[in-house]
Amino acid sequence: MKNKVAALLKRTVLCGAVSALAQASLAKAGSGVPLPDMTQTLREHPVESASVALIRNGRIVAAEAWGMAGPDRAATVATRYNLASLTKPLTAEIILRLVSAGKLSLDEPMDAYWSDPDLASDPRRKSLTVRMALSHRTGLPNWRDARGLAFDHDPGTTTGYSGEGYQYAARYAERRTGQSFEALAERWLFAPAHMRASGYVSTQGVSGLFATPYDDTGKTLPVEPVTHYNAADLAHATASDYARFLIAVWQDKGLSSGVAAERSRSQADLYPQTCGGAKATTCPPWIGFGLGWQLLGFPDGTTLLHTGKDAGAFTFAAIDRAYGDGIVILTNSDNGWRIILPLLERTRSNPELIDFLRGQMDG
Repeated sequence: MKNKVAALLKRTVLCGAVSALAQASLAKAGSGVPLPDMTQTLREHPVESASVALIRNGRIVAAEAWGMAGPDRAATVATRYNLASLTKPLTAEIILRLVSAGKLSLDEPMDAYWSDPDLASDPRRKSLTVRMALSHRTGLPNWRDARGLAFDHDPGTTTGYSGEGYQYAARYAERRTGQSFEALAERWLFAPAHMRASGYVSTQGVSGLFATPYDDTGKTLPVEPVTHYNAADLAHATASDYARFLIAVWQDKGLSSGVAAERSRSQADLYPQTCGGAKATTCPPWIGFGLGWQLLGFPDGTTLLHTGKDAGAFTFAAIDRAYGDGIVILTNSDNGWRIILPLLERTRSNPELIDFLRGQMDG
């Protein structure tokens, strides 16, 4: 089963709208009633802790935490978690707001301002754009190896999940604006969204503010402070902070209408590699990468989805564009994926999303 979920992660992150009746039940679920107690569910799977924020109609209606954030330390709604690849939508949003303000461009070659030294002798670098980076079409690998950074494919010709692409876009933003990416993040996202417990650098591993990572046997994993930003990984937040971010995304805060439309438009078709065979029965009519998100084109509207997986962390975030209903799930365990479906079911989240995820896991 774990291998199937790893495959799901690749399909939902790497390739890492609900019906009116369902909406009525979701509105009732979001009446301010506390989330169901998940303590026993965490014990059964097992997962050390989870922090969840529930969004209905564009507002946070509930936030809860269960389990242990670390040895002898209970998780609370104030506990900060490693976001893993949920970092990428943050980075995308910062860059898209800069594009909307006329300070960056989606389609100008980044090479005029930033070129990775490893690619200096490869002329293909001159065609790299922000649009390619945020939709995983740079042709770059997820991460460079010991030999350095090199293209796996020609830019713009195929889809391949790439943390390096996000790093490239962030460095372009720094060079183009003359400001550090941490400063850009604070100015363009964290401050206006009131994300006071979020950031790219952290004292995780030495501060009790952060959840300790655990492996699938329940052993703590070593972790070091994050002293320099990674545009694709290792940012941190509370579940409520990330929910505030999701709401801002839903509201298109800080984006021009044109840029907002591009973010929610499929830039890369993911249907063939996601919905082959029996999986097609639970897939939406279309699936693709937008700018920063995977897009699930359900009949009643588009859902923005992303997940994250690091050693000792599994994270999940989704919001539907039509109704502003969403959820953030942060865990500090390699087993965190095991509680995603139970949490979605017990919070009466989008049944089409639940069916899609179950179909991916079972296929």
